[in-house]
Amino acid sequence: MAFEFHKDKERYFNMQYETTKQFILPIIEKHAKLNSDYRVLEIGCAEAGVLKAFTDFNCTCLGVELASNRLETARYFMKNEMDKGLISFMDRNIHDVDTDKDLDGKFDLVILKDVIEHIHDQRAFVMKLKDFLKPKGLIFYAFPPWYMPFGGHQQVAQGKITSKLPYYHLLPMPLYKGFLKAFGEPQLKIDNLVEIKQTGISIERFEKLVKTSDFSIVERVHYLFNPIYKYKFGLTPKEQYSAIKAIPFFRNFFTTGVYYLTKMN
Repeated sequence: MAFEFHKDKERYFNMQYETTKQFILPIIEKHAKLNSDYRVLEIGCAEAGVLKAFTDFNCTCLGVELASNRLETARYFMKNEMDKGLISFMDRNIHDVDTDKDLDGKFDLVILKDVIEHIHDQRAFVMKLKDFLKPKGLIFYAFPPWYMPFGGHQQVAQGKITSKLPYYHLLPMPLYKGFLKAFGEPQLKIDNLVEIKQTGISIERFEKLVKTSDFSIVERVHYLFNPIYKYKFGLTPKEQYSAIKAIPFFRNFFTTGVYYLTKMN
């Protein structure tokens, strides 16, 4: 049984908007002046709640999203901003976008919120992002570390047990598939969850990815309680304890979300 917020698009939009205002913008504003000259690209923008926080500053935004139904919702929620020319949307695979032919300029900021953990060839993807950045451009990432209790996104499963049980996504692949099948998950849902298992990323692998892609980390925040949990579960957001944050690998199991801001070297 998926959580209710997946069905309530307006609530989900507002969750993303409020989380961005309260927790993401303060990170960005340490390194950028948000105004009408600032250009923002979000890949995987969903209903555009994140970008709404940037259009409030009159930033020029582009949202890229493959799910046409989510873009339809985004256009509905962001109609006023579209009419003002503050935001536009594109239904396109980012690898197929030509910055010279398809866009009217590069971006000061690229946002990947809950996206990188779904990408198969993550290094090629990050290298592609350089095409969209201005020389001093930034990339913001937010994702759940793979080893955390719900790093397999099992909260979207349909069963009462499979949607609430933590850590079972760490089972070896054959056992994982068998577990989902035994508890009645439909094959399409199993396929989706298996794909996440194939692409999930740890803190250590992400930081290595950044380094080997010729980027550097300018800000990092690890959360014991992810800010979005304020809206999902009523939990007060809390940064990870310093002692746990300092222990490689172990920290993944108890860190429910991480924020990173990176720049090209």
